[in-house]
Amino acid sequence: MAHTKWMCKYHIVFTPKYRRKVIYNQYKESIRDILKQLCGYKGVEIIEGHLMPDHIHMLVSIPPKMSVSSFMGYLKGKSALMIFDKHAQLKYKYGNRKFWAEGYYVSTVGLNEATVAKYIREQEAHDQAMDKLSVKEYEDPFSEKRNKKK
Repeated sequence: MAHTKWMCKYHIVFTPKYRRKVIYNQYKESIRDILKQLCGYKGVEIIEGHLMPDHIHMLVSIPPKMSVSSFMGYLKGKSALMIFDKHAQLKYKYGNRKFWAEGYYVSTVGLNEATVAKYIREQEAHDQAMDKLSVKEYEDPFSEKRNKKK
């Protein structure tokens, strides 16, 4: 592909199995490094990325010779092995050596690259704001206050 120009950019989101909130502290840094390393091996450029406690957003540029599905199979499969190798205690939470949930979300980026990159950068702040809005005081269904007849 000496005279070929390409721009194949994708927004990808994927989650740990059971959408467990495990991507934090030492795991977050380790998982980030593993994903960066694996992308580098395949010539995939990470334009923007953000690791949330229960999912990962990546804006990537994938060479046209590689399909998104083959890249994701490689990324999730190899990273799971590397995560379990580095953090053996996680094997007990995730049987069958599957760290990631099945499937992923993908969309092409095209001319919206700046918008998607901004969305990924601000995802954590947005999720925290939404969590604050959705937190309610939960009442005990068996409390007297709730069971009083009016």
